[in-house]
Amino acid sequence: MPLKLAENTLKLFFFEIQALFALTWRALRNIFRRPFYYREFATQMDKIGVESLFIISLTGLFTGMVMALQALIQLKPFAATSYVGGMVAVTMVKELGPVLSALMVSGRVGSAISAELGTMVVTEQVDAMRVEGTDIVKRLVTTRLKALVIAMPLLAMVTDGISLIGGYIMSFSYGINPVMYWKSIPQFMVFQDLIEGVFKPAFFGGIIAMISCYVGLNTSGGAAGVGNSAKRAVVLASVLILVSDFFLTKIFIVFR
Repeated sequence: MPLKLAENTLKLFFFEIQALFALTWRALRNIFRRPFYYREFATQMDKIGVESLFIISLTGLFTGMVMALQALIQLKPFAATSYVGGMVAVTMVKELGPVLSALMVSGRVGSAISAELGTMVVTEQVDAMRVEGTDIVKRLVTTRLKALVIAMPLLAMVTDGISLIGGYIMSFSYGINPVMYWKSIPQFMVFQDLIEGVFKPAFFGGIIAMISCYVGLNTSGGAAGVGNSAKRAVVLASVLILVSDFFLTKIFIVFR
């Protein structure tokens, strides 16, 4: 009996993976096909990008301040506090900026997408759209995928910029020369770091979009099912962001 249960669980897992990849392929295939649903895309860009600016800025500010504070403590015995700016910049641009902004967006936007689509499913709005001949994937999934892939790098850049300002504020309060703070940044960073800092959040945006849309479109069980879908989407997207960040970092290190 336990063996049969494990077999069924494994089959269900691979079925979910197959269905997710099938939905992702359909969404990617529809990116350059008409109609483009510009209004839906603009609405999602506003919800994902503009409305996330406050939480992203707050995250970047205090993360940069904490990073600078820790760097100051560690570098002070070696009289190397002038390199605080470079350490904050390279850490935020390559790792913390993309990951933290993606996790914030996953919690705020991913749950909202899955809850919205789940509500549309349980109230039969999705079925009504299918009856009208609307391509559900093109209108509901592709627009959100495009919006997240475009918005996430921009939000990560905002996080990085605000974190550098936060690090500057903390360094200035400890008497570090402002010129030395900003001049240390190019000494630590190379152009590939900027590419990594843009590619990672774009990839994370795709993960958030596809996980949230897949979970939302497969919602069942009424209001309780909508809540479970929102929770499941956030957990899955967050875990995949952290796992994929490791493998993306390994790939960038190989090609450095």
